[in-house]
Amino acid sequence: MNILIVKLSAIGDVVHALPFLEALRKGFPGARIDWVVEEDSSQILFGHPALNRVIVSRRKSLQRRLRKTTKPISVIRDIYHFLNELRSSHYDLVIDLQGLLKSGVLVGLSNGKRKIGISGSREGAGCFLSERPIPVDYGQHAIDRYLRVAEYIGCHGAGGRGCIPYSESDRESVDAVLDRHEIQHGPLVAINPMAKWPTKLWESERFAVLARRIRDELGCEVVFTGSNSDRAVIRSIMGMMSSPPLNLAGQTSLKELAYLYTRCKLLVTTDTGPMHMAAAMGCRV
Repeated sequence: MNILIVKLSAIGDVVHALPFLEALRKGFPGARIDWVVEEDSSQILFGHPALNRVIVSRRKSLQRRLRKTTKPISVIRDIYHFLNELRSSHYDLVIDLQGLLKSGVLVGLSNGKRKIGISGSREGAGCFLSERPIPVDYGQHAIDRYLRVAEYIGCHGAGGRGCIPYSESDRESVDAVLDRHEIQHGPLVAINPMAKWPTKLWESERFAVLARRIRDELGCEVVFTGSNSDRAVIRSIMGMMSSPPLNLAGQTSLKELAYLYTRCKLLVTTDTGPMHMAAAMGCRV
């Protein structure tokens, strides 16, 4: 049996779908399982033992290139290669866990026999399915909604925790950084202070006070995490502290970040992708 999962973004949403992947692998141990994902979230899936192939959609970068170039032939060629890869296998089952136009189009273009998705899809994504949408309860957590899809196709029983796989080199890289900063095996607390939406942010001054109290009153080491674009704000937070902690924003891959959270007693975070990564890795949030 050949199965294709379409879950493109974002980082937290892809992490939420990992227990579904594990349930799918348990239910169909001999199946070929592929996953289409966008570039920003693809690191999470590479090397996952339950997957046979990761197909990367570079939609955003292709759009940027198309806007800037006066010779679009190379972009068109890359789109053609991606569609060839998408259609290179015949799938018995294609599963749309995204429920948006961008995922629906890929479901429609895929070489699949049975195409299913969940209720509540938007932007006409349901038009690309071959069956009525699977009813799910949006009062439930996303993980439970996806596991409902697994049950629908015959994969009964809970999925796993949805851990993000990391390599020995990922572990060694993070351990080396922590060792250089003399962070050994004492209690470590991570703070991830940034998010995409302004409504999810907290005042920088309060993060500075909190980080100082965690270190001074609880005796914990503190490390800041985030993306490269977060570094300026995090530097300003650290500038409010007499003794700045370690700033690893933009300095780790997603897999290294996943391992880092296994070293932490706690993550203090805004509502953003790393929050879901830490939860998947068993780090309290």
